[in-house]
Order: sequence, then structure tokens, then C-alpha cells
Amino acid sequence: MSQTPTGPDADQASTEAAAAPAFRRVTTAVVTGSSADAPYHVEVKAGTHPLTSDEPVRRGGSDSGPEPFALLLASLGSCTAITLRMYAERKEWPLESVRVRLGYETDGRNGRIARRVALTGALDGDQRARLLDICDRTPVTLALHAGVAIDTTEDRA
Repeated sequence: MSQTPTGPDADQASTEAAAAPAFRRVTTAVVTGSSADAPYHVEVKAGTHPLTSDEPVRRGGSDSGPEPFALLLASLGSCTAITLRMYAERKEWPLESVRVRLGYETDGRNGRIARRVALTGALDGDQRARLLDICDRTPVTLALHAGVAIDTTEDRA
């Protein structure tokens, strides 16, 4: 049986509860997978969009789709390109195109993502510098930098 705090503990508990932000679902994905023919192949439904993912042959997969880290990099790159486009449009800057090249690197213990951004258009030096600065403020970048809590429970069919 739990007890409701009283006195100073109650004040602190109500303050913490009031200060805690409510979570809201932003997006969803459903992943279904693994068969005997292609043991690591998975079907992904990201929102309403079907995708596939798999491991490369060198890791026992059939290479029928991007590996999971490639999807992570694609997510970061997509968010970067879209955010830069939105920002440039709002500022009415002459950004013609964005290319984001990403790589995941590891030393066996720690990982890092190398991101290289190519901006095409008649942008001046200040505009280019600002767009590169915006790269560190995209939603996916912020989530990766902050670390995201992952709550896992069994979903029984």
C-alpha cells in the first residue's frame, strides 16, 4: 500500500509532478520480421510508409534493405536536410539544395557520427555558418545528443 506524502514532502511531490512535462507520441513505427529464408530481414512500417531493413551478408543477413545503423543515419540526415530547407525558406535565403553525408564510426567502445553537409546556392558566409550551426539544433540531433529513454515491455499478441 502506498502512502500519500504529507508536509514538506507533499509540497515537493506536487511541485515535481506539476513541473514534469507530459509525453506525447510524435511518431510511430512497427517492425515485423525474421523468417527462415532471410533471418534478419524485417518489414518496417514508419507511419504509413513501408520500408525494409536487414543485415549485410557479412553479418549473416541477405542485404535486402539498409542495416539498422544506416536507417539511423538516414533519419539524422533527413532531419538535417529538411530542417535546413525550412530555416532557409523562412529566412528567404537562396538555398538550392542540401546534401548530408553521414558515417557511424566506433573504436569498439564508443561511437560517433560524422556528418558532412554540402550547401548549394548563392549563400554568403554568414548564411552558410548559420545553417551549419542549425545542424546541431535539429530535432533528431537533439534527441541523439540528449540520449533517449527506451522503455521496453512485452506486447503479447
